[in-house]
Amino acid sequence: MCGRFALTSDESSICEHFRVTLSTPVKPRFNIAPSQKLLIIRLQSETKKHTSSLVRWGLIPSWAKDQSIGTRLTNARSETALTKPSFRDSFRRRRCLIPATGFYEWTTSGKRKQPYYVRLTSNEPFGIGGLWDSWEDNEKIEETCTILTCDANQAMQHLHPRMPVVIQPERYDAWLSSATELTDLSQDLLPFPKETTAISPVSDYVNDVRHDDFRCQQEFPDTNQVHAMHNAQLPVASQKRLFEK
Repeated sequence: MCGRFALTSDESSICEHFRVTLSTPVKPRFNIAPSQKLLIIRLQSETKKHTSSLVRWGLIPSWAKDQSIGTRLTNARSETALTKPSFRDSFRRRRCLIPATGFYEWTTSGKRKQPYYVRLTSNEPFGIGGLWDSWEDNEKIEETCTILTCDANQAMQHLHPRMPVVIQPERYDAWLSSATELTDLSQDLLPFPKETTAISPVSDYVNDVRHDDFRCQQEFPDTNQVHAMHNAQLPVASQKRLFEK
């Protein structure tokens, strides 16, 4: 699953990577949580250009009678999203990218929950595969989204069996286009490779959703082997190679 993530890149890096002009200023976010607004990238059908929007995290299907369903639909399993009533229409017609620079996962030891921050070794932004929908109530329109998940890569399996789907940059347009054949999308429903995955234990400061600053990503002194194995920096490669399978 994915319950918290971060987008700390500056605006110019986001615009360059996602080939988009931001519709509203975006400040660094260190602890994005469900029900909060987050940035998504979509494809404008007429111009074929990328557009940005802020939508609420927690998908509310257009047919839902109660918006509270969104609290249960923050993640969608990529293996079943095309068949689940809550996600199937969005998977067919309303796919999006959710810009991120990393996400958090927790392990539990006794009563203590140890958070870890998972990112690319290059610290570059990446596009999480997402779905969006539009819900209307008393003439008020609410746009919402969910994060697609897949099996965790080998670097992260010791933390959790699931992680976000990460779309390869060269596949952004195909992923966003409603004209793409659904059978072609199976190649997109993957995590980033274990070779480019960095995992760092961080302070439990991030556990509180009210905290949203650099202290969320401060490394926590830890002798656990995970720190030694996964926090080493690899040589920076091209953006395309970073996502090669």
